[in-house]
Amino acid sequence: MKHGIICSMTQDRFGYFGWPSIAKQDDGTLVVAASGYRNEHVCPWGRTVICKSQDEGRTWTIPQVVNNTSLDDRDAGIISLGGQRLAITWFTSNTYYYFNSKKDQKTGRWADGYKEMGVVMDTWTDSQINKDIGSWIRVSPDGEYWGEPMKAPVNTPHGFIVLKDGSWLYLGKKWDIEIAGLKTLHRHNAPIQGAISKDQGATWELLGMVPCPEGIIYDQCHEPHVIQLKDGSLLGSVRVHNKFSVMLTRSSDGGKTWSVMEPFVASGSPPHFLRHSTGAIICVYGYREQPFGQRAKVSKDEGRTWSDEIILRDDGPSGDLGYPASVELANGDIMTIYYQQEKPGAKCSLLWTRWSL
Repeated sequence: MKHGIICSMTQDRFGYFGWPSIAKQDDGTLVVAASGYRNEHVCPWGRTVICKSQDEGRTWTIPQVVNNTSLDDRDAGIISLGGQRLAITWFTSNTYYYFNSKKDQKTGRWADGYKEMGVVMDTWTDSQINKDIGSWIRVSPDGEYWGEPMKAPVNTPHGFIVLKDGSWLYLGKKWDIEIAGLKTLHRHNAPIQGAISKDQGATWELLGMVPCPEGIIYDQCHEPHVIQLKDGSLLGSVRVHNKFSVMLTRSSDGGKTWSVMEPFVASGSPPHFLRHSTGAIICVYGYREQPFGQRAKVSKDEGRTWSDEIILRDDGPSGDLGYPASVELANGDIMTIYYQQEKPGAKCSLLWTRWSL
């Protein structure tokens, strides 16, 4: 295995980058999308950025800002639409909700350590929050120019997939809104649900909800990913937050109904699937127990059985890492990207690992 850096700005005040995804254009260009130019894991400054490589990951461009709403732009996904076309997905987060307890409601003063963020969040009006919050998609004909944002009814870190018939299938957390005080935020107990678009994201039809097994509730279920199998059926994977594990679900009717989730990865999340040219399915995920790092499993029989864990990295300084995603390179090698600290106390960077089956 070889390891390298996509973007590292660990000494910069806004040098935190996280939650990446990767796509490959038909000319071989690799495009990584992430939430960047942040101050920390939760803050109001997140922007959607992309980095590109035209030499299979040896060198990368500096992060280019694609989205910068008034809110925190998080969890960017990037999807190849064929040729040079790309789609980018992300969601916006109301940071005020997480830090409003740090503000004295009588004096309007923010506690030490939160004053700088408070200056930003105090400028947000309810109308601005309602305008900017949501799950979003933008499409580019070439990875350079991006169309207007379109809303999606669900969200997940690596975005939707393109089915064999050209439809977009989005398995994600249903994007329901609730009001907490005077601030709008995403409802955490919304279900994991499928949605399909047959007009390139202009309209969406909601499909079936993924049933939870006994002892698991929707509050604990987040950040799924899905792959279409050779027979046309769907294999979905879901992050179960309280155990930081992965569970699997299946649909044989295009996402209208799903099987009850069943255990897959006992420790590690969230998942990302890749179909390799050999026919194998590769699932990568972050590992937040010591030794911290990134891991993978491989199936050669359409997800019925899986290999033992493959350790891609086990040198993470802390559990603030993960969200790996993969593409296949020209010679069959796998490029897996993720975020992780390079050393203890450093801001998180975007990194890669090149490996083979």
